[in-house]
Amino acid sequence: MFLSVFEMFKVGIGPSSSHTMGPMVAAARFLDKMRAAPFEAHGLLGSLHGSLAFTGVGHATDRATILGLAGFRPDDYDHDKAEAVLEQIRETHTLRPPGLPELAFHPKDDLIFDFGPNLPGHANGMILMATDAQGDVILQETYYSIGGGFVMTEGELAQGRNTDEGDPVPYPFKSAAEMLDMADRSGKSIAQMKKANEISRGGPENLRSGVARLWQVMDDCIERGMQTDGELPGGLRVRRRAKGIRDALLAERGTNLQAPHKINDWISLYAMAVNEENAAGGQVVTAPTNGAAGVVPAVIKYWLEHVPGASEAQIEDFLLTAAAIGGLVKYNASISGAEAGCQAEVGSAAAMGAAGLAAVLGGTPAQIENAAEIALEHHLGMTCDPVKGLVQVPCIERNGLGAIKAVSAASLALRGDGTHLVPLDACIETMRQTGVDMSEKYKETSLGGLAVNVPNC
Repeated sequence: MFLSVFEMFKVGIGPSSSHTMGPMVAAARFLDKMRAAPFEAHGLLGSLHGSLAFTGVGHATDRATILGLAGFRPDDYDHDKAEAVLEQIRETHTLRPPGLPELAFHPKDDLIFDFGPNLPGHANGMILMATDAQGDVILQETYYSIGGGFVMTEGELAQGRNTDEGDPVPYPFKSAAEMLDMADRSGKSIAQMKKANEISRGGPENLRSGVARLWQVMDDCIERGMQTDGELPGGLRVRRRAKGIRDALLAERGTNLQAPHKINDWISLYAMAVNEENAAGGQVVTAPTNGAAGVVPAVIKYWLEHVPGASEAQIEDFLLTAAAIGGLVKYNASISGAEAGCQAEVGSAAAMGAAGLAAVLGGTPAQIENAAEIALEHHLGMTCDPVKGLVQVPCIERNGLGAIKAVSAASLALRGDGTHLVPLDACIETMRQTGVDMSEKYKETSLGGLAVNVPNC
């Protein structure tokens, strides 16, 4: 099993990796399928199912799908260009994707929100179709957005879970137990094993430059979020808070008798800044999802800004360790809120952040595994119930608390020798089982929890 650090951490756009980035990626893949087809299409149709339908408007799923069909991709998204293209589509009822003829497409009629039963493969399903001049379907594919921007076709999903068909890697662990055993036998850290795997696939320069870009985008996102105020889009009239919190914290610096717990406000600030940017549709890094994008960057920022001896030279070790833990969660359970609730998103992110922090603070592989387990265990059962389907309430504050839990989990683990009762593998399996048992109302459908008990209009 191999999931690259660049699969667990992807540069993209808000507000959702599964509901915004995933559909855009799926649409781009369908365009590639059309380009390879032996016949010429004249129009496009689509339908959104399950959670993509129920919370699609709040997550801009329709917008992302249309832009994907127009040729846009998350990693090089241009907001101003996208707005101009959307206006053109609304006026002309046509799409002009690169390498294909002009295609008929009426946004209001040709992309359907289907609120019936979920498609069989996953809660986030969508069907895309190409039609001929008479309107008959000549090409069709079903896609599933399985969390974190990962997309699989119906056929790929049926073949098995997230199979890796690339060349063998030096340390192919698929469980925490295997990871610890390989670390013990090799004498290498988790980051060193993960680095060897990455280099075997992409080379050292790709790893170095790619990790540098990930942190640059994360840090830029934090800084933008801390400097921007105003109201978030979507109708809830939620005001950005990060700038005000930062201004207050800076004003209080240097004053006597500051309470030690004020450091929690800094940690929350960094996470909330990211998720306010995400809610506004800004550029973020999935970590492992957009809804949980603030946790890992906040822990890194806390470590760099507030922990003596921290160095950006160690960010690679942090992200490699975090990606190793995130890969285990994704492979053996889920990182999708629509599949397993927010335990799979913020819970996974907290485990990743705790592991990364423990690693750069000198933790052993056993202590790192312990840190991840502590963080994940104390998110078990957390529901995904976004008010009005927007990644705002409770998501923004939840990232702040997830980052605080990550720091606390790393600290607790480093106070011990790595010996603990509940293995990380058992915690991940518990999360999977909890997700299976969880009511669909609490899996990103906005049909239960805060989403129905808080006025949202």
